[in-house]
Amino acid sequence: MADEKNESDGPIGMEPAQPVDGKGILRATVIGTVVFVVVGFAAAIVQGALTGVYVALSLFEFLVGMIVFALAFFRAIDRSRTEAIGIGGLFFASGSAPKRVQTTLMVSLTVQVVASIVVASLHLYTALAFGVLAPMWALGFTGLWVAAYGTFPERTPELSRVGRREEARRVHKQSAPKKAADDAE
Repeated sequence: MADEKNESDGPIGMEPAQPVDGKGILRATVIGTVVFVVVGFAAAIVQGALTGVYVALSLFEFLVGMIVFALAFFRAIDRSRTEAIGIGGLFFASGSAPKRVQTTLMVSLTVQVVASIVVASLHLYTALAFGVLAPMWALGFTGLWVAAYGTFPERTPELSRVGRREEARRVHKQSAPKKAADDAE
């Protein structure tokens, strides 16, 4: 009774944490971001020695991010046949991922964008500007997580050409002014 925590339920009065799918994707996003930020600021401080490492890391994260982005896009195309998927939901996890996952992915993307701009602006016109390519890493992995595990509303069936024509006629008839019988006399 002295212990107010039940290990299976979480803290009293709070819902238990839901298990999160795709932990490997989340881990890769965070690790890539941490390595990028550490190497970036180290390269900005010790400009000559680590510039090559930072450029190589930036290009690596850009290349992997592009590949993962394409995989996410193709997976989303497959899911879009039955689900209504929007770009904001897919690549920014807006409304399609649990808050905890969305926060992790968006913080990772934001940190990469801000760090790349700060590092590039510390030494203008140098190879450190390649860092602005690296946020593709976080964007690609965000899309991959959402395409694989995100939730989207079901797609509403679209009308055929004949169905659209009939619907247009029905709407037109409803909006047309009605003639009174007195007008004919």
